[in-house]
Amino acid sequence: MRGVSCHLLLVLCFVPNLSGVGTQKASGCARWCPPNSECESNRSCKCKPGFNSSSPDGLITNPAQSCEDINECIQTDNLCGPYAMCMNSEGSYYCVCNLGYKLLSGAESFTNKSENTCQASVDTGMIPVPSSIHTVPTARKLPEQPTTVHPRTQLGDSGERTPKDVNECTSGQNQCHQSTHCINKMGGYSCICRRGWKPAPGSPNGPVNTVCEEPHFPTWTLLPTAHSQALLSFSVEVQNLLRDFNPATVNYTIQKLIEAVDKLLEMPMDIGTQTQQVATQLLSNLEQSLRTLAQFLPKGPFTYKSPSNTELALMVKEQDNKDVTTVHHSQAWMQLDWAVTAGAKSSENGYSVAGILSSPNIQKLLANTSLNLEQKRDTLEDLYGSPVQSVTLTFLSNINAIFLTNTDTEKLASDVTFKFNLTSVKSLKAREELMCAYWKSHDNGSGSWATDGCSMNDTGFCHCNHLTSFAVLMAQYHVQDPRLELITKVGLLLSLVCLLLCILTFLLVKPIQSSRTMVHLHLCICLFLGSVIFLVGVENEGGEVGLRCRLVAMLLHFCFLAAFCWMALEGVELYFLVVRVFQGQGLSTWHRCLVGYGVPLLIVAISAAARMDGYGHATYCWLDFRKQGFLWSFSGPVAFIIFCNAAIFVITVWKLTKKFSEINPNMKKLRKARVLTITAIAQLLVLGCTWGFGLFLFNPHSTWLSYIFTLLNCLQGLFLYVTLCLLNKKVREEYWKWACMVTGNKYTEFTSSTTGTGTSQTRTLRPSESGM
Repeated sequence: MRGVSCHLLLVLCFVPNLSGVGTQKASGCARWCPPNSECESNRSCKCKPGFNSSSPDGLITNPAQSCEDINECIQTDNLCGPYAMCMNSEGSYYCVCNLGYKLLSGAESFTNKSENTCQASVDTGMIPVPSSIHTVPTARKLPEQPTTVHPRTQLGDSGERTPKDVNECTSGQNQCHQSTHCINKMGGYSCICRRGWKPAPGSPNGPVNTVCEEPHFPTWTLLPTAHSQALLSFSVEVQNLLRDFNPATVNYTIQKLIEAVDKLLEMPMDIGTQTQQVATQLLSNLEQSLRTLAQFLPKGPFTYKSPSNTELALMVKEQDNKDVTTVHHSQAWMQLDWAVTAGAKSSENGYSVAGILSSPNIQKLLANTSLNLEQKRDTLEDLYGSPVQSVTLTFLSNINAIFLTNTDTEKLASDVTFKFNLTSVKSLKAREELMCAYWKSHDNGSGSWATDGCSMNDTGFCHCNHLTSFAVLMAQYHVQDPRLELITKVGLLLSLVCLLLCILTFLLVKPIQSSRTMVHLHLCICLFLGSVIFLVGVENEGGEVGLRCRLVAMLLHFCFLAAFCWMALEGVELYFLVVRVFQGQGLSTWHRCLVGYGVPLLIVAISAAARMDGYGHATYCWLDFRKQGFLWSFSGPVAFIIFCNAAIFVITVWKLTKKFSEINPNMKKLRKARVLTITAIAQLLVLGCTWGFGLFLFNPHSTWLSYIFTLLNCLQGLFLYVTLCLLNKKVREEYWKWACMVTGNKYTEFTSSTTGTGTSQTRTLRPSESGM
């Protein structure tokens, strides 16, 4: 009993010691151990089975180190046994039977060679008897490719199917190159390239002298002149990934490639203005690499979505398939005639591929790109009535790289239809357009968006006869020169102020009121109303020609025609004053108003009745010059008035010259007529030249003509105010009197008179004019 007690006491003493040791070990573990590792001590970690580190002893002593997956399929040959291939997984591997074979248990995979029961499938047309296999080693460590013999057989006495000819592939009597595998056939054999490999240049695929070369991947050296550390690290990572490529792990390679691209696009690259070159190279290399990797995928669909929402959808089918096939993922959908995937050139393995890669991150590289308008410029100019100055682009979908086995996709035999998930658009504004655009690379490595060969219907489906990288864009066309627009608005505001001053002057200054002043008053009223309507309503914001736009165009037509009619009436006034030599008082007020407003009203009414659709345009509310002959409803009367006034002024100047040459001319009346004539001629030059430039501005690309027309048009009000008001002495005196009344000072005016032959000046105050 005492011995038992002693043993029990020892055990009780030893248990606390063990627990203390465990506590010390747990508390001494390194807390910075990377994923897929376990604590070794307080200063080191050790990778879990199936993972290794770069350290020779396998210990991790630096937080920057990591545990990478061991690809058992590459490091060890023949892990899975005959008729099977190795598939790598994170921390381990598994085996699957080759195409045409299956496990006796019906399972999809097994774990090692000892579980291999792969036998020929019944649905291949052969009884599952042991198949003859011959594996040709290659220079690279690739998984062994079994050669399945399909000999022509006959029914024997025992009822079994047995080969009839000699199997050169298993007997070693073949001359296949190590880059091919042997396939036996009745009376001979063939040497076929491994799947994904291609015949070397000049070598056929099948005869005994076939030589194949391994798949080629792009160099992935993105913009070496940029000296970007991010690009350099990315290039090294992708080159290492593709250099160690194993066809058995094609899924893993595709996933890692996409994740590496996502990581690059999410970090700053320090490439300055060379983003377009990087984007072009990146899209091109991605298409080439994915096209090559897809050759090693089994038949059927393949999809992958990365943590950064980059999605890839692939479809692998027999090349001779003639079906209409759909390839899709959550961001994009594509439908095409499968015959276009291979094109005129047959693929080496008898399969072809179609793929869509949708990336939300490439957009930042192409944020400030341009739209190529070579094919659409004339159409847009005809639609908007003026050249497109610039285009603002907005992405409504991810950028989608679409690729096929066929690399000659500049002109496909049949159109490809696709649809992308779009950002919601409430409604399109004026001069906005939704379009299917593709990225067109240039010789210098950059690129631009273009739309030729593509169309988009109202339901959002795109149809293209070529393939590359696509996106749905919203284009905002800017048809106005911003500098011209600024000059127009500032100049018109100045002109409106001057015209308003003219109107007030003609109404309030009594000494200058006459028939001529009445003509000037109505001329300024017409120009003022026309300028206000132009400034407020000439732009057609909605893009559609509605009632408002037609009404604005008709009002502008009327106001500017009325202005020219009143200018014509001033020429009539000069005719009565100078040519008729005061034989009459000219036209009455009622007749002037009838001509000044009735004639333009009649012209507008006839024009609207004849062709109402000539009023208004998609861009502006004015006469539509595209309607043949309609512009003459304005330019015809204007040209006629300018011609008539010019003729009247020529006759007036000739008459004035004769009057001045007389022996005893009436100098007072002649000076008055001369002043009126000079003012009218200057007025005709300003208004006539302004609209003359407008009439001859048939080519909207003439920038200098546009600037001259805009400047002259905006300075009309200022010119009229200077010539008709400021240069008139009576108006200046009235302004001075108003200024004195405002400031509270008394208004005085000194006059001079000359008597006899001598010159004596007397200054008198005129109370009636001073307001005393």
